[in-house]
Amino acid sequence: MSTQINFRVQVRALSLAVASLSLATAAQAQSSVQLYGLIDASVGSFQTAGTKKVTRLDSGNMSTSYLGFKGTEDLGGGLRASFALDSFLLVDSGGATRVPGVDAFWARNAWAGVSGGFGSLRFGRMGTPLFVSTLIFNAWGDSFGYSPAIRQYFSAPYGTPVVGDTGWNNAIGYTTPNMGGLSANVLYALGERGATSKGNNLSANVLYFGGPLAFTAAWQSVKTQGTLGRGISAFPGFDEQTGWQVAGSYDLKAVKFSVQYGEVETDAVADVKVKNTHLSASVPVGAGKVLATYGLGKISTQGVSGSRESKMFTIGYDYYLSKRTDIYALYMNDKYTALSSGNTLAAGIRHTF
Repeated sequence: MSTQINFRVQVRALSLAVASLSLATAAQAQSSVQLYGLIDASVGSFQTAGTKKVTRLDSGNMSTSYLGFKGTEDLGGGLRASFALDSFLLVDSGGATRVPGVDAFWARNAWAGVSGGFGSLRFGRMGTPLFVSTLIFNAWGDSFGYSPAIRQYFSAPYGTPVVGDTGWNNAIGYTTPNMGGLSANVLYALGERGATSKGNNLSANVLYFGGPLAFTAAWQSVKTQGTLGRGISAFPGFDEQTGWQVAGSYDLKAVKFSVQYGEVETDAVADVKVKNTHLSASVPVGAGKVLATYGLGKISTQGVSGSRESKMFTIGYDYYLSKRTDIYALYMNDKYTALSSGNTLAAGIRHTF
């Protein structure tokens, strides 16, 4: 009798274990959380226009280093919930920021949202459509250290007028479904009026990818300054800044060409207008690519005769050791009106996980 009872108990325990395993497997299939990130470090002789050469080890010049968590949950009925929490990282010092003492911990991304057949809707801090269009259509991607396109819109220490940073706080973002390679993004950021804000920000872009051809059009209106970028105080009487950009690329396999043109106009006591043109080429060579970008920025200020010019050229080679690890070497020349020319030689390593 006891043998039969023990057997039944064992069978029931085994059934419960199998059922628990099935439920755990189903739950795992419905939701997931992923740890991911990027580590980038480079060493070399760095010099921007008008400065002295400095030999140093830097973090995030090729791609901004970061550590993040993201997850999704299947809500049923074609709906999914998702989130992302990303922190910037300084590899050379261990800081959780782009510039020491500047960023909040989750400054790269901090949002939650839902997606479905209607597209995706997100709430929090996230990158702007203008920044996304800029990084896609130049050979150096989102390189704040080496990409003429990124530097002349967002990070050059002189002349750069963008006050909205590359990511906005208090934002609501919407992305349409992909319609035959065509999609659109809209980002609206609530601003609190004060010394660093005159109102709300709005940005949008359209993206198309169809075989070898791709193009984008982007626009933004900025009334609230960001953590980085130029401050409102740099433009006495600041009211609003608007910017737009069109860009395209064509991949011939032997070489991929990209071209960008955009304008940024700041409405202040003395209006400031910038016209940016960028030409890029990416040439596959061996297990890597030769990358080259030339950028020309023309800056004019109301009441000031003539215009200032920013000219940048970067060429280098990016070699992939694996799908996740690459090494690179480059030369960058940086010129600005009335400043001495800057020359940078650097090499580095980048790893994604």
